[in-house]
Amino acid sequence: MSRVRQIYSKSLSTKEICEQFILQKQAEGLAKRTIEDYKYHINNFFKITNAEIYDYENLDILVKSYFVESAKLAPITFNTRRKILKTFFKWLTVNKYIPQNPMLEIPKRKEDEQPRAIDELTLKDLLTCPNLKTFSGVRDYALIILTMDTGIRPFEATQLTIKEFNLKSFEVFIPAAVAKTRIARTLPLTPITVEAIKNLYAARHPNWNDQIPLFCTENGTLLTRFQWSRRLRQYSEKIGVSVTPYTLRHSFGTI
Repeated sequence: MSRVRQIYSKSLSTKEICEQFILQKQAEGLAKRTIEDYKYHINNFFKITNAEIYDYENLDILVKSYFVESAKLAPITFNTRRKILKTFFKWLTVNKYIPQNPMLEIPKRKEDEQPRAIDELTLKDLLTCPNLKTFSGVRDYALIILTMDTGIRPFEATQLTIKEFNLKSFEVFIPAAVAKTRIARTLPLTPITVEAIKNLYAARHPNWNDQIPLFCTENGTLLTRFQWSRRLRQYSEKIGVSVTPYTLRHSFGTI
């Protein structure tokens, strides 16, 4: 590595280097959802470990410790975390910020071939968990119902505003900009889902405009897929059955 490169590299903070990586991925034209995944997992790693890119020996230890703690996660979640950080550290290696990729010794975990669908009894128990006296409870209830009714992806659902819902026609429009396939589509809704959406809209803060996502936080900010996963994890602990956003999707049409 040249002397100029060394000076340039060490003039940047860990945060600035991470921002450079995200900028590179945006320039490659990756989907918004993918970019958000990169941001979340990279920020989460540095937030939890307090690692610094230039201290490689410590970084290597912290990466291994991070994945020891990650072992309790579901295999698909573990592997997503691993894939994203492996790509990030490979980029750091190629750009001479670190001598080698610390992820090379972290093996991929075996995943179940298919997520299990939840049964009707589990769904009934799950729907008793949200506190319908709170906005977040009304939101969670509506999002569970919507997912089970349509099979909508978590990221797609959390991007929707009320204007995408045609409640008189019992349908919701998924714009191409938020669809994973980049192809717009319209999904039919059952009367139960329409009623849940109406209740959610009525529970919103009166100062919120219709540009704020329908499935937002109590502060009117975007509800991330990761926040939604944590909410379902809390409900899972109450009912004694593991339910994730993807088991809800997999259960679409089976109950």
